[in-house]
Amino acid sequence: MSSFKPDAVELRHHLSEVAKARATSPLKGLQKYLNKPGLLSLAGGLPAPDYFPFADVSANILVPNSFPSTTSGESNFSWIWKLFGAKEKTTAITIPKYARRPEDLNLATALQYGLSSGLPQLQKLVENFSKRVYDPAYNDCVTMLHAGNTDAWNKAVLTLCNPGEGVLVSKWTYPSAMASMTPYNIRPVPVDIDGQGMRSDALRTVLTEWDEDARGMPRPHVIYAVPIGENPTGTTTGLQRKKEIYQLCVEFDIILVEDDPYFVLQEGPYLPKEQRKPGSPQTDEEFIASLEPSYLKIDYQGRVIRLDTFSKTMAPGCRLGWYTCNAMFAERLERAAETSTQAPCGFSQSLVASTLIQWGEAGYMRWLKGLRVQYTLRRDFLVDCFANEFQLITTSGTDMWAGCQVFNGSVKPKSTTHFFNEKVPLSTPIFSFVPPTSGMFVWLKVHFTEHPAYSTLGVKELETKLFIEFAEAGLLIGPGAMFNPTNEWSNVTSGHYRVSFSNGENEELKKAVDIFGKVLRRFMEV
Repeated sequence: MSSFKPDAVELRHHLSEVAKARATSPLKGLQKYLNKPGLLSLAGGLPAPDYFPFADVSANILVPNSFPSTTSGESNFSWIWKLFGAKEKTTAITIPKYARRPEDLNLATALQYGLSSGLPQLQKLVENFSKRVYDPAYNDCVTMLHAGNTDAWNKAVLTLCNPGEGVLVSKWTYPSAMASMTPYNIRPVPVDIDGQGMRSDALRTVLTEWDEDARGMPRPHVIYAVPIGENPTGTTTGLQRKKEIYQLCVEFDIILVEDDPYFVLQEGPYLPKEQRKPGSPQTDEEFIASLEPSYLKIDYQGRVIRLDTFSKTMAPGCRLGWYTCNAMFAERLERAAETSTQAPCGFSQSLVASTLIQWGEAGYMRWLKGLRVQYTLRRDFLVDCFANEFQLITTSGTDMWAGCQVFNGSVKPKSTTHFFNEKVPLSTPIFSFVPPTSGMFVWLKVHFTEHPAYSTLGVKELETKLFIEFAEAGLLIGPGAMFNPTNEWSNVTSGHYRVSFSNGENEELKKAVDIFGKVLRRFMEV
């Protein structure tokens, strides 16, 4: 098999007018000289590191094998530490102010005005990770650090789109991404979804039938995609669907921004308790092969701008991640950073880089395996709680859930005693969901058509009223209106809610489902 990879094609025509107008920051342009031996640098307004009040920064970090790397029926481990006061197994890291060797991490560099592309040590680590795990299909891709995916998307959309243009998005999508672009009069264009996220046939229909006059804007040339653990639906876009969408990008000359914070949290299909079996340990290569690949794997023209983050694998407060894209886009994104965020936080870069160096590549992969197991256990426990609280009957999905097994929740019979051959009557389902195959959320559909006031109040008002009743009862979940990119309700017949299982211990998740059940049954008057 040939290992030849082409270079990215010329895509400069996708740049916005603002992006085209960006010049190198006058001060940042001086940085290319800073590595010259013996240079006396008196040009910039750099504070003296001697006067930084930090002699060093130290931290105790968890060891990479803190969590099991396979499922064996056990629940998450954090409650054990809290209940018994067990000490987490840690190792110490320290970043000094000054380096003994030029290649070592040090605060004098990390806390100084620095390169917008990030610390070279961390830059190299993420570059190696991206090449190994994502295996881009073209030769000249580059990585560059950024200040978290929210800011990275903001820079990407302003680099690609002019006011009055549109971005193709899933019918239900991440609201912060939409909120960051709408003030610039860049509008979302929803595309229908199914059990794998954005439908390629629906995307083709939107593109081929685009009427610029009727729509009031040119045909969009950018897609915003969250292909793994799509927020809020929890769907996973498989390789074949990715190939179909990517070929449409080639055919219609589209750039795809892949916002992928949940990549390693691919939990797989939910199985009832009685069907679960202990998993087998995986090598690093087996672990990588078990994950649905990134769009980069099939991006032979450099059309994908991938956004990665440490928010879900380290901590959101790091505000740290990285782009993987073609060199031309990276250069324009770097120009955008030079006069805004300048560079990611030096403390975050130092601590994350030191942790990854301490762990080593094998250690980081082991950490990621453990994270996937822990979130799988939480996902399973939450669904188990719904099964305990409601009568769950599975059916084959249609429309938004085509290709999925849908769990339909109805009120349990008041009495569980019945004669041997007596059929227990099933009540009408009042909500439905598909257990997510990745990410951190369960996307619930509440059947408001069964509500007595459906014809008079409508879906939007009922969704809001139920959200308030949940909150007043002590349960806060995300109302579907947050994730409706156009706030269009004419074809919406059910209420929707996003329920996160990522930050709840077992007892908290159980209590949440108890509240959910009591409130929903009362609200639906069943």
